[in-house]
Amino acid sequence: MTDLNYFTPLIGQSSAVELLIQAVRQNRIPPAYLFVGAEGIGRSLAARCWIDLLFASAKNRSQQANHPDLLWVEPTYQHQGQRLTAQEAAEKGVKRKASPIIRLEQIREITDFLSRPPLEATRHIVVLENAEAMAEAPANALLKTLEEPGRATLILLAPAIDAILPTLVSRCQKIPFQRLNSSDMAEVLGKIGHTEILQHPEILQMAAGSPGMAIAYFQQLANIPSEILQAVKNMPRNQREALELAKQIDKNLDYETQLWLVDYLQQSYWQNQHQPQIIAQLEKARKYLQVYAQPRLVWECTLLSIYQNR
Repeated sequence: MTDLNYFTPLIGQSSAVELLIQAVRQNRIPPAYLFVGAEGIGRSLAARCWIDLLFASAKNRSQQANHPDLLWVEPTYQHQGQRLTAQEAAEKGVKRKASPIIRLEQIREITDFLSRPPLEATRHIVVLENAEAMAEAPANALLKTLEEPGRATLILLAPAIDAILPTLVSRCQKIPFQRLNSSDMAEVLGKIGHTEILQHPEILQMAAGSPGMAIAYFQQLANIPSEILQAVKNMPRNQREALELAKQIDKNLDYETQLWLVDYLQQSYWQNQHQPQIIAQLEKARKYLQVYAQPRLVWECTLLSIYQNR
């Protein structure tokens, strides 16, 4: 099996793959990487592919999920004395308006993990997803670890270089990841069984070259009752319909779904109607929702305005 074969699942990131392969071939693996690029374009997948290659090169073929020298860290919520990842919170039905964060105690767990020598591989590997979700205290604690990582490599995943502290950036080798072009998007979505997304130009436009976000948006779309979706896409025909639709949105959609619906409608109205005043009105709705104005009132005002500007 060639080194390149380990990256077969990763599409559209040839420059990043070449940098990662050369580091292993030349045995010049840095103590820290920064995988930088938009969410859903392959950063996490690239990390897993590279770890497979690294462990195989060390003549160790243990599964990543059970490997004693790999630690994967995700932002968490604090709920009833437990830390929950976003996925765990969703599975338990825990609703949060704020985003999960990487906590100081998680950085301390990394320090403890690195305090012992590797058990099977030649080095420890630590992956921090959404490294931008660190406040100053955990970021400074991580900085101390990066200064003396020992036999370890840390991989930080972030959307942009300026999303994390410059002192952290300066200690990482940066690996840039690019948004995918339309053909690569189609290949990825077809490969994972989501070709139906290609029939939704609004979703593809919102995803902007990110297959992961396209899938997430499509799933979000599927969670909106079809009658509500059709009503908002067709525009209210009178004031009574506008008020009733606002009521249904407030009743059936949670806060995050309402915010997402604003994004979707902006794309939909722009592609189908090309009316800047409607886009501007929806942008006002987003701002009011973000400051937790009463959702039903926000939608009533927005939909009545859209009706008047038809």
